[in-house]
Amino acid sequence: MSEETPPARRTSPDGGTEYRDVNDVVLEQWVEGTTPFERVYEISCRVYDPVSAPQIADRARVSPTTARKHLRTLVNAGEVEISQDGQTTLYRRSETAIVTEHAQSLLAERTLEEIAAGIAEMKATIQSWREEYGVDSPEEFARELDVSDADSDYGALLTEWQTTRRNLALAQATLAIGEARRTGHLTGTDTDNDGDDGPSIVV
Repeated sequence: MSEETPPARRTSPDGGTEYRDVNDVVLEQWVEGTTPFERVYEISCRVYDPVSAPQIADRARVSPTTARKHLRTLVNAGEVEISQDGQTTLYRRSETAIVTEHAQSLLAERTLEEIAAGIAEMKATIQSWREEYGVDSPEEFARELDVSDADSDYGALLTEWQTTRRNLALAQATLAIGEARRTGHLTGTDTDNDGDDGPSIVV
């Protein structure tokens, strides 16, 4: 990577001083100090809504052909997933990559024992909601109580339930990854009743 910093000002053809936009200088440093693959990867890591290869290419400062080549590599590696919009192939960060990234952050902050305790607590919370309202999922809760106002008490609970379910799935995936690191075997998320019929994440 180049250590030289392009000057923020330079001499103009008439001998005066020409000031350059600092964003242009930073962009120039980025392009000079990275490979095309690194730029495509960096941009793809920030793409959560499907976009086309030319859109990624424009942001990564590469040609669409180069972007497609590197995106194929990232798809094969599980970092990027594709979808179709008519004849156009769209790309976005894969769910597996997102979960893995969050799991690594969580493992850096919490021990496996703390993560397991959090899983037990979230399961208990979800189970208490199921028993209190006689429903199995937040979607059924919304239907049975006709929850339409997100700002109502029931609306706030619906959001909390959905968030807890997502956090539970993430914590279970994180625990599986942590156990795999410790034992060398990937066991997957646990299969006990987690108090919710929503989709689970398997890593």
